[in-house]
Amino acid sequence: MAKSDFYDVLGVGKGASADEIKKAYRKKAKEFHPDRNADNPDAEAKFKEAAAAYDVLKDENKKAAYDQYGHAAFEGGMGGQRGGHPGQGDFASAFSDVFDDLFGDFMGGQRGGGGRQRAARGSDLRYNLRVSLEDAYAGLQKTIQVPTSVSCGSCNGSGAEGGAEPTTCPTCSGMGKVRAQQGFFTVERACPTCSGLGQIIKNPCGTCGGIGRTEKDRSLSVNIPAGVETGTRIRLAGEGEAGLRGGPTGDLYIFIEVSKHSIFEREGTNLFCRVPVSMTAASLGGDIEVPTLDGGRSRVKIPSGSQSGRQMRLRSKGMPALRGGGQGDMFIELAVETPVNLTSRQKELLKEFEKLSEENSPESSSFFKSVKGFWDSMKAK
Repeated sequence: MAKSDFYDVLGVGKGASADEIKKAYRKKAKEFHPDRNADNPDAEAKFKEAAAAYDVLKDENKKAAYDQYGHAAFEGGMGGQRGGHPGQGDFASAFSDVFDDLFGDFMGGQRGGGGRQRAARGSDLRYNLRVSLEDAYAGLQKTIQVPTSVSCGSCNGSGAEGGAEPTTCPTCSGMGKVRAQQGFFTVERACPTCSGLGQIIKNPCGTCGGIGRTEKDRSLSVNIPAGVETGTRIRLAGEGEAGLRGGPTGDLYIFIEVSKHSIFEREGTNLFCRVPVSMTAASLGGDIEVPTLDGGRSRVKIPSGSQSGRQMRLRSKGMPALRGGGQGDMFIELAVETPVNLTSRQKELLKEFEKLSEENSPESSSFFKSVKGFWDSMKAK
């Protein structure tokens, strides 16, 4: 049976570059991979045929011999080439060239430096910080103590005694990964000797045990901006956990929780509070002073005849917006107080006041009188 032309198998011309040939093979390998073609009995044969073609065309010497003699170049006696049909025994080599492109995303490994995993980045840390509403209003500078992992001072984070440089792993030759052939599959795993780092430490640091970091409490000064609220997150870059064996440091995230206030309630940038008002002030009207969150006091004019539950607004007396944009308002709700522990004279005055107010009291209205008559008739029955 005549063998297919290698250029036709990959779908490229004779003048194709090495990158074009590799790209074409990658496409064919993905198209005919047996795992993706369980219902196609011809897929495996085409898959191996593409690998055989690529094994020849990727090599300049083999490609030159093939261009001159065709398949005969590899059947003995032509052009000095020997060893049987290309692809027999070289399939793993051809497939491994595009293994990373085809399956690298599924291996979960970090790649760099020729396939070796980079030094591991330190973990991000979370710190919960509770502040008062007054501090959230004004902002503050606060020092916190954060338990974390820091770079080992004895080995400067390398993990080796005296700060010596790690040596290349002999198992994976610094690649951080090893490959095993299983049938026509190539399986890649992290190197068991160096755990994927590509390097080993012959003499581990006595302080950190070769990890390159130690546990320590750190004091950090944190700027809490005005206007923060519960759930606000502040990021401190590079203040997290130290990386493994000199890897980059993680970040520290501070989550803010604002404590409840005894007087004020907060909704966004607005503040709400209840203010007690005497019966006299509510009836006659007048001025009262109310506390504000900044520690000051504001004078508020109470209209005569005010009832409990009436709201009044003080503009720009609320919380500042976190990222600029002005300031919220403060809303006060009047709570009219009923006097208690009255003296005899006070009671007399109230009775006199009640008698004088009969004409404009609610009890004098026709509606109230009709309702009162209805209840009186019901009691009589």
